[in-house]
Amino acid sequence: MAFTHIDCFSGPGGICTGFHAAGLKTLVAIEYIKSCVETYSANHPEVHIIYSDIRNVTAEQILPYIPADGVDIVSSGMPCETFSTAGNTSRSFYDDRQFLFREGIRIAQIANAKMILFENVPAITTKTVEKGAKELIVDVLKRELVAAGYGNYIEVVLSAINYGVPQRRKRFFILAAKDKDLKLSAPPPTHKKEITVAEAFAGLPNVIPNTNVPADEYSSESSSFSKQMRDSKFWRLGAETCKTISYQMPMKHRNCTLERFSLLKQGESLKNLFERFEGKELEELQARRVLPKKMFIKRNYRLKTNEASPTVTSHCLDEFVHPIYDRALTVRECARLQSFPDCYDFAGGPYIVPHIERTVQDKYEQIGDAVPPLLAYAWGKKIIELLEVQEYGDR
Repeated sequence: MAFTHIDCFSGPGGICTGFHAAGLKTLVAIEYIKSCVETYSANHPEVHIIYSDIRNVTAEQILPYIPADGVDIVSSGMPCETFSTAGNTSRSFYDDRQFLFREGIRIAQIANAKMILFENVPAITTKTVEKGAKELIVDVLKRELVAAGYGNYIEVVLSAINYGVPQRRKRFFILAAKDKDLKLSAPPPTHKKEITVAEAFAGLPNVIPNTNVPADEYSSESSSFSKQMRDSKFWRLGAETCKTISYQMPMKHRNCTLERFSLLKQGESLKNLFERFEGKELEELQARRVLPKKMFIKRNYRLKTNEASPTVTSHCLDEFVHPIYDRALTVRECARLQSFPDCYDFAGGPYIVPHIERTVQDKYEQIGDAVPPLLAYAWGKKIIELLEVQEYGDR
C-alpha cells in the first residue's frame, strides 16, 4: 500500500507530480482557480479534485475519498503574494490570505493526517500579523500547529538548485508530525553541481517570434536533465517517453521589443539598458518605444547559458529573455526551468491573461506559481522514509 496524500492549494500539480514520482499516492486535491484545476485533472485524473475555496471545503467532501483511519501527509502551499518581497507594495497587504495556513491544519485534522508539509517564500518568516505589530505570522502558525497536535516540527529553507532544478529558487518549509518521538529531517541535497539553463533547454529547438509556427520535434541536443524531463518511467505519469514537444510556441513581439532584446547581453536586464543609455540616446530609444518611459528592475533579464535561472515567477513571460535568441521564453522552456516533465499538459487557461484577474491563471502563471516537481520529489522520498520509520520502527 502506498502512503497517501492530500494536496491543499494544489495549483497545477507541482507537489503532486513530485510526490507521485517518489511513490506517494495523492487522493484529494483542493484548488479554487479553474485553470489550475483543468491542468491538474488533465495530468492526474486519478485524483479527486475539489474545485472550491478551501475555506468552504467540508469533511463530507473529503472523507469518502480517503481511508477510514486517515491519510499520511497533507501538503499546504498557500498563496505567497502577501509574504513576497518581489513587489514594492506586496508586503503592505495584511489580508485574509496570510492566515490561510489554518485551512491546511483544519484539513489535516479532518483527514487525521500523520504529517503536514507547509511551503512558502522565505519572507514569510519576517511578516508580522499586522502593520506595526511584533508578532510574526510564522509564530502564529507554529503555535496553532502545537494546539492541533502537531507539536513535533522542523522548519527549513531549501534551495531548489540543490535538488536538480535549474533555478535558484529558495523556499521555506515546515514539516510537522503528530508522532512526538519521530525524528524529523529535511531531504538532503541531491546535486552538488547546478543544472544550467543550457542543460535545461537541451533538445528544445528555437521558435521565431510572430510566425505562429511551433516547434514540435526535438533537436539532437540532450543533457541528463533533458532526458529526465522526457523519462515517463521516472515520473510514473503513464505516458510514453515524450516523442514530440508541446507548448514550444512562438510569442508575438513588436519590432521595438525585438530591438530591445537585441541590446541585452547575457546577465543583463532592462535596468542595465537604462544605465548604459542616457541623455538624447535614451530619449531617442524611448521615443521609438525600444525602451519604456519607466525602468522596471525585474524585467527582460537575459538568462545566462552556463548558470541556473533566477527564480521563475508568475511574471516569467515578462521577466526573462532567452539566453541566445531575441525573444521571451516559451511555455515549455519555463516548464523546464521549473522541472515539469515534458509530457505535462498545461491544459487550463489561455497563454496570457491580465494579472489583475485572480480567478484565472494563464499557462505562464500556473508554471511560475508552482512548486518545482523535482524539489517535491526530494520531499516525497524523505516523507516516505520517515513514514516507514514510523510504521516499522528504527527511529
